Amino acid sequence: MNNRLVVNSRPFRWLLSLLISVVLTLWWWIHPAPSLAAVGSAQDPAPAHFLCGGDPLIAEVYVGAVDAPGIPNTAGGTVPGAFMVLQWRGVNLQLPRTNNAGTPSYSDGRWWWQALDPQHPDFAQRRGDWENYSCDAQP
Repeated sequence: MNNRLVVNSRPFRWLLSLLISVVLTLWWWIHPAPSLAAVGSAQDPAPAHFLCGGDPLIAEVYVGAVDAPGIPNTAGGTVPGAFMVLQWRGVNLQLPRTNNAGTPSYSDGRWWWQALDPQHPDFAQRRGDWENYSCDAQP
């Protein structure tokens, strides 16, 4: 004799899918997924818009974590570990915060940005000599 248990699979699948749906819903309710808005820091200022060298430029500062607590320069609310992303002429530049004293500056050795005057920041690129681009804040 054959003593196998036969289970009707349709009600079993329905019950299993209902159980999984309830468990996942409860899990997401208890542990919500991080939103994309949480990726950026709440301290990061809004992007600034400029016209540099005749072309639009978007500058975004990311405050970042302190990676050198012995360096006391926190001018402008930034600390070492901060960086800036510039979008200009189809290029995205990520420039790390320098440890220079005073107004924060950002440089990767080739590109350089500093906003002594926030309406007319200094923006330059080294191509043998420094090539400076005139920048004006846009509304």
